[in-house]
Amino acid sequence: MRFLFLLLITISLPVLAQESIVFGVHSNTAPLEWRNNGVDQGFNVELMNRIGQLTDKRIIVRRKSFQQLVKDVHNPNSDIDVIAVVSPVNIDRQLAQSDPIYATHAKAYTLQGKALINNWADLVGKRVAIKKGAFVEVFLSDHLQNFDRVDVDLYETGFKLLTKNQVDVVIAESFVARRLLPLYPSVRSSSDALIYGAFNFVANGTKAKQMYQINEALRQLKISGEYDQLVNKWFGTGREKVDLTSTDNRLFAFVILVAIISAVGLVYTGFISASLRRHTKALDAELIQRKRIEAEISELSKQFQSVLDGIPDGVTIVNKELQHLWSNDNNIHLLVSDEFYYIDHDVFILRMAVLDVLTSQKSLTADMVYQQQFWQLQIHPIAQEQVVILLAESTEQHRLRQANEEASRLASLGELSAGIAHEINNPTGLIVHAVSLFTAAIKDLTPAASHYQKQNPFWLIAGLPPDVAIDELQHSCGTIEEGSKRISRIVNDLKRYAMPHIADEYTQVCLNDVVQVAQRLTANQTKYHQITLKLSESSPMIKGDAQQLHQVLINLIQNACNACLAEQGAIVIETSIEDDIAILSIKDNGCGMNSATLKRITEPFFTTRRNEGGSGLGLSVCSKIIKEHHGEMQIQSSIGKGTQIRLTFALVQ
Repeated sequence: MRFLFLLLITISLPVLAQESIVFGVHSNTAPLEWRNNGVDQGFNVELMNRIGQLTDKRIIVRRKSFQQLVKDVHNPNSDIDVIAVVSPVNIDRQLAQSDPIYATHAKAYTLQGKALINNWADLVGKRVAIKKGAFVEVFLSDHLQNFDRVDVDLYETGFKLLTKNQVDVVIAESFVARRLLPLYPSVRSSSDALIYGAFNFVANGTKAKQMYQINEALRQLKISGEYDQLVNKWFGTGREKVDLTSTDNRLFAFVILVAIISAVGLVYTGFISASLRRHTKALDAELIQRKRIEAEISELSKQFQSVLDGIPDGVTIVNKELQHLWSNDNNIHLLVSDEFYYIDHDVFILRMAVLDVLTSQKSLTADMVYQQQFWQLQIHPIAQEQVVILLAESTEQHRLRQANEEASRLASLGELSAGIAHEINNPTGLIVHAVSLFTAAIKDLTPAASHYQKQNPFWLIAGLPPDVAIDELQHSCGTIEEGSKRISRIVNDLKRYAMPHIADEYTQVCLNDVVQVAQRLTANQTKYHQITLKLSESSPMIKGDAQQLHQVLINLIQNACNACLAEQGAIVIETSIEDDIAILSIKDNGCGMNSATLKRITEPFFTTRRNEGGSGLGLSVCSKIIKEHHGEMQIQSSIGKGTQIRLTFALVQ
């Protein structure tokens, strides 16, 4: 008996004398570390056990909460020597730290239907759950972010708060989140990786020598290839490694069954073993096929998502409650903007439009307006309570359609103008000729009327005394002649409006000369106003018809004079050069125009001076001449502040 006791002591002495490393673990998540039937196992545990064998140290596994382990590892007097934690890439913890063990990452998780998180900027103003002491918190200590932080003890606590709408986003490490997602079906992954990290062994700074030995053993395992075998064992077989606990339970039951069957007979056991081997091969083949199909589906999904994201038009899927089920986020803000309305200025309300489409199960297509832009809105039902909303900008198409309509209207008006001018010219010529005859006749008959009146003092002409009647006839002839000339001017404007331009006959014209000629020709109208000329010293030259340009500027000067009060009007005519553009500007301090007048100012026969004899053709002809010269006319005007008209032409060097 004494001999056996001495032998037991002799055997136990090396074990008791052997140094130990206390490895603190906390996770119940496969495949890193977890406890099954009282036995701690997993990748971290097995890797640390192999390191203990290589360093001739006994590994003691001690289980505590994560926060307690983090607290202990900072305490030099703690009973915990080493723990395995995740550290952000390029950010070391203030502890003795090993080489990276295994790579991982963290990303954002939100409820289904919430907007995707593309970067940190999308978290501004949101309530974000952060696990206390985890590598996400370490990363944020050096990267300040503008969101409302909510500290939690576990990632699962963050997921629970998310389902209760007490937080908006959870930033979680991928291995834990992958286990939790099946337990919380309303939660989804909503971003790419936001933080990249790596598992490391860390210890208190006082144990740097111990960490050096751990690193040497870890590098030896990597060089020998045994590290890769461990990684393949715990991480390399796909989805089955996500829940090794349940797999282990099934295998344990299966082992018991095999043991019972083995007791029945070795022959039957061999038959079962052969059958299991065949079944395993079939499962492996099926698993390989499933992985290949999943990879193809994932790639196809990414390609489809990239195509939809690349579409410039807005594509959004919403349900009856207006929850966004999916969107490429292009122009989606227009749907809820107060400035987004129908082209006929009716108010647009998204909820009413969606409900109408779902109720009638008929698509809606409408032209919309938003801040001087035109859009086409389409809403199509795709399910019982879902619609897809398509939003495409149609400003250019709308303008082209308006230009086509205007061109058609002007072409018809041009043909009509040519016919009217031809029909009016003949009777106008007769009137002018007859008025000239009447004027000369009245002049010749005036002495005879005076002589006859002396012989017959009571003689009346049209009930008027002869001298009064003669004056009235002369005034009437002058009025008729003036009206005939006005008709002639309108006819000439109509001819000009209907006449096609001949660009090949254009010559080089100096805008300074055009201004000076127009000023001389309008001297009678401008003598009651202050005229200021600001002519460019470099004499801007353009290609065009000088006579037509004179007509344009004369018309603009006359309009400016009509808009200004006598003795108070100030008109500034300026020429300049900007880059390759020649500019002619005329500005007045007259009464100005409102927006409704500005929209119709170049329409044929539109005038605000019809009672004063305006024909409404002046600016229409000017606009046509400017377009024939490939120029542009920009009009700025405000009521009571005056008007500025800016003409731009291509500069000829």
